[in-house]
Amino acid sequence: MRIRKFKINESGLNRFFGPLEAKIMDILWNDVEMTIKDVQQVLDREKTTNFNTVMTVMNRLVEKGILQKRAEGRSSMYKPILTRMEFLNTQSKEMTNELMDEFGNVVVSHMLDALEEVDDDLVAKLEQKIKELKKDM
Repeated sequence: MRIRKFKINESGLNRFFGPLEAKIMDILWNDVEMTIKDVQQVLDREKTTNFNTVMTVMNRLVEKGILQKRAEGRSSMYKPILTRMEFLNTQSKEMTNELMDEFGNVVVSHMLDALEEVDDDLVAKLEQKIKELKKDM
């Protein structure tokens, strides 16, 4: 699954999804499987959301390879193909690889600059990863 548009000026799931898609994914990542009606009812706690709109968005997420759909009687059950962490890990890895391919040294330089603002545990993990990479060379 590949997210085609990354919105740099957004935050959280809205970087990868439209607003309703992000809300639906957030709901589904907090549950096991749900029907469209189940998701709509959770959304309706915040505001009125049309059933057909929710159905369209959820089916588009199936087409994009984000959700899995299976029949259960007369209903369809939906669940994410990846967990939230698997999704975020996959997307961040793809973005990092694309940035490295396109901008190389500049990206590394900016990442190192950003390390000044992170905790020591992250720096230690990076140092360990560099040692492992050097060992494999």
